[in-house]
Amino acid sequence: MNSRRDRSNRSALFDAIEEGGIRANYSHEIDEHDNDRAIDGLQDRVNILKRLTGDINEEVDSHNRMLDRMGNDMDASRGILSGTVDRFKMVFQKKSRWRLLILVTIFVVAFLVVYKYII
Repeated sequence: MNSRRDRSNRSALFDAIEEGGIRANYSHEIDEHDNDRAIDGLQDRVNILKRLTGDINEEVDSHNRMLDRMGNDMDASRGILSGTVDRFKMVFQKKSRWRLLILVTIFVVAFLVVYKYII
């Protein structure tokens, strides 16, 4: 009787170990599957962030080019206005009313032209 009891205990013990081993294997596979899904999700997020930073870089480059063009345009208009101011100085030194009137008119027209190009 003891031998039957020992066999049943052994078989129950080994069955439990084998079941635990199967459960451990199955659990390990589930964990690897979860890890693979998490890695894929992270990879997708990294790809999205990479595209987003590329788009930001292109936008910044575009704005830098636009600001450079605007700076060049402002330098050109500064040159025109400095020439006008020099003419004003010349007129004020001579104190001629007609020349002053002509110079003021030229200055106003130049200002309106520059204003129209800017806006």
